Amino acid sequence: MSLKAWIQAARLRTLPLALAGTMTGNLLAYAEQGSFNFSTVTFLLSALTAVLLQVLSNFANDYGDFKNGVDTAERTDRTMASGLISEKQMRVAIGILVSLCLVSGISLLVLSIHSFNSSFWILLGMGIAGIFAAYFYTAGKNPYGYIGLGDLSVFVFFGLLSVAGSYFLQAQTLDSSIWWVAAAIGFMSVGVLNVNNIRDINSDKSKNKITIPVRIGYTYALRYQLLLLNSALACFIVYSIYRQKNINILFLYHIIFLSFVMIHMNFLKKAERREEYNKQLKFLSLSTFILSMLFSFIEI
Repeated sequence: MSLKAWIQAARLRTLPLALAGTMTGNLLAYAEQGSFNFSTVTFLLSALTAVLLQVLSNFANDYGDFKNGVDTAERTDRTMASGLISEKQMRVAIGILVSLCLVSGISLLVLSIHSFNSSFWILLGMGIAGIFAAYFYTAGKNPYGYIGLGDLSVFVFFGLLSVAGSYFLQAQTLDSSIWWVAAAIGFMSVGVLNVNNIRDINSDKSKNKITIPVRIGYTYALRYQLLLLNSALACFIVYSIYRQKNINILFLYHIIFLSFVMIHMNFLKKAERREEYNKQLKFLSLSTFILSMLFSFIEI
């Protein structure tokens, strides 16, 4: 076992996606509340919690797919399947990450809300649900990711709760329009998962891992990808219309967003080898982060 193996298991390319929602929620709260009420501690702790949850999810995914027989020796990109990390080592690492997520998340709530009120307990419950969702996506006896529910989970936790939760911790209230941005990032995050599932469509089908692409087939999975990204763009447009701020600049932003979608779809349709799909995973993950940050700074 080496540090390189743990870095590989952490899948650093997914971290920008984990940060996109929580940073957007923080920045949009800043845009409305101003620097006087903006908490740097909340910003940093929400980002740290998001990263820890993502790494936990990646470790659990490596562990669960190996234990359930989906990852076999030919998956040299997976640390357990390739023998780089043992079951015991991964279980210990997952336990440590669960503890770190709880410490970071509870600290975030205590320092942001300052009271054990209903908001504290609701958000704590959502955080614990996020930990369970990260683990049971592929781990356990009946992983929900194997029956096509991963997309819904990603939409809720990477989009709705990540953006709206971070926004609430800064603003101590929820503007109804924030849900449009939360949905936009949720759709883009599901798009990243969909690329992963399109890449693995044949192997998943043979191992009875029934993802959305396995259910609907390759052609419709590509159409589903286009629908997800166009839905994200539509949500950003609705938010822009609702806010009526920097409309001319945001029009240019929407053109840039559409260009990213066209570039991504063009390469995705041509992808055949695993490496080509992995490039699109990285491209869309980084694009989600960049486009969400650009949108947030325009709003500021």
